[in-house]
Amino acid sequence: MKIAVDAMGGDSAPDVVLEGVSLVIKEIDPTVKLVLLGDERMLKDKLPQYHIKPTDVIIHHADEVIQMGEHPTKAFSQKTNSTIAIGFSLLKKGEVNAFCSAGNTGAMMVGALFSVKSIEGVIRPAIAGFIPKENGGYGIILDVGANAECKPEVLQQFAQLGSLYAKYIYQIENPKVGLMNLGEEEQKGTIITQAAYQLLKNDSSIHFIGNIEGRDLFNDKADVIVCDGYTGNVILKMAESVYDMLLRRECIDDFFEKFNYEKIGGTPILGVNGNVIIGHGSSNSRAIKSMIIQAIEMAKSDIYKKIKVNL
Repeated sequence: MKIAVDAMGGDSAPDVVLEGVSLVIKEIDPTVKLVLLGDERMLKDKLPQYHIKPTDVIIHHADEVIQMGEHPTKAFSQKTNSTIAIGFSLLKKGEVNAFCSAGNTGAMMVGALFSVKSIEGVIRPAIAGFIPKENGGYGIILDVGANAECKPEVLQQFAQLGSLYAKYIYQIENPKVGLMNLGEEEQKGTIITQAAYQLLKNDSSIHFIGNIEGRDLFNDKADVIVCDGYTGNVILKMAESVYDMLLRRECIDDFFEKFNYEKIGGTPILGVNGNVIIGHGSSNSRAIKSMIIQAIEMAKSDIYKKIKVNL
């Protein structure tokens, strides 16, 4: 198994990425090889600083980087030798089993849509986020930013994508799906959510439990939370801010520690022909390590192939 890692992606790359790689290679199966994308000479020179042997990784040269402030579509099309463009090229050719980067989020979405492309039948791929549960596990929420507005059919498909991820990654046999709304009653919400409710209610491929409210985010009412990307992004950023506030006030316990993005490391793009993880731009070494581990788990489960079969 090979996992491509954008060594130049993130605010503090490549040093933070290499530090994360040095942490993860101590724990992963030796049959898993990490393919580092970036300036070959620079990366080789830096490996000894992080106690990484040349035999521990494969370095694939990329002499361009898509910076955080660049226009995603323009940069991806013009910088064909960038780490992100090469990463998706390797993924498309089947030379790696997953690709992860803490670089330009927009460029990662553009690469996913225009390089490996959507799985046939997927209306719109989604970015999935993770919500800690009081029972000790995690729930999955989608979309969290890729699709600000969604038709009812798209929300229905998010439920299917999230259910498959929860089943094959979190080993939840029959994931409970809840539609995020402003009330539990069937007739609540906008025209879009009301229509989506009917589609979800009649979808035999999922276990739909009805509408849920914001207060149900952290209980075990739903394993999969469905919403448009606008709502999901607000929820995700609010959860991050709550964690930061509690950290400043020294009020952290085991449950709230799960809000720390370092624990997850990144968000997967579901519905494309490959395993793709987008990391946080400000990722530290622990977050990079978690991002790589998540990419390995996705590759082991072949989640995108299971989505392809089911859809």
